[in-house]
Amino acid sequence: MIDIQPLAILREIDRTGSLTEAADQLCLTQSAVSHAVRRFEERHEVKLWEREGRKLRLTPAGEYLLGLAQRILPQLEHGAAVLEDYARGRRGAIRVGMECHPCQDWLMRVVDPFLMEWPDIELDVTTAFQFGGLAALLNHEIDILVTPDPIERPGLEYRPVFDYELVLAVADHHPLAQKRHVDPGDMASETLITYPVARERLDIYTRFLVPAHALPRRHRTVETTDLMLRLVASGRAVSATPDWLLRGVKGVTGVRIGEGIPKSIHLGYRSGKTASYLDGFINLAARVQI
Repeated sequence: MIDIQPLAILREIDRTGSLTEAADQLCLTQSAVSHAVRRFEERHEVKLWEREGRKLRLTPAGEYLLGLAQRILPQLEHGAAVLEDYARGRRGAIRVGMECHPCQDWLMRVVDPFLMEWPDIELDVTTAFQFGGLAALLNHEIDILVTPDPIERPGLEYRPVFDYELVLAVADHHPLAQKRHVDPGDMASETLITYPVARERLDIYTRFLVPAHALPRRHRTVETTDLMLRLVASGRAVSATPDWLLRGVKGVTGVRIGEGIPKSIHLGYRSGKTASYLDGFINLAARVQI
């Protein structure tokens, strides 16, 4: 059996980059940390790290154990938080994972009435996944995944909550704003701006550009919707954007991409009997339109 303490030590060293800081975070002395790791190494007959001057370099065994720590410890921490909720008389907790960057405003319209209806339920929203939203859902790190790209897996179910169309956002004064739809070749002279998502998960590539063997002149990413729309309105870039996101936005026009790219936002959750408050969240989300 692998002890939890060496996993926590390796994760803190990876986070802080320092044995001393890791010890402080774990409320241990540096010698206690070194002793715990040495005891683990002796027990399992492996080396976890090697010193290079004042730095520590993980061995292959150490790298493996670090990966294990990054997968297991968040689940244990979440489990401890859930048990604490029960111990304090709370009825439960929901962790919502977001794979839809521009869906924050919609989600807030779901969260407010949910919190009023379920005042004793803790709600947390995250966009940070160590191994992606799907893995986080399967590994019980989150309870609900908000995603425009549902991936079928045994043990998971998805419920569509609203439909939309992906359009090309361009400045009102951009030549493409006068077209009824854009063709793949139109992108050859454009700077395409997207959220920091892998290209194989961007519909503008997988459903429009790649099948036509076309690419934009340049591709760059930004973290926030506000900056993206400001860059588009200035004429510096174009962006593949949900049509509903452009409602009421000044200076930006949405143009159909090819013959259209229809999409839906889905809520993913684990199959089987769910808690009543989880059903409540899902049913409420299905009634709140964008």
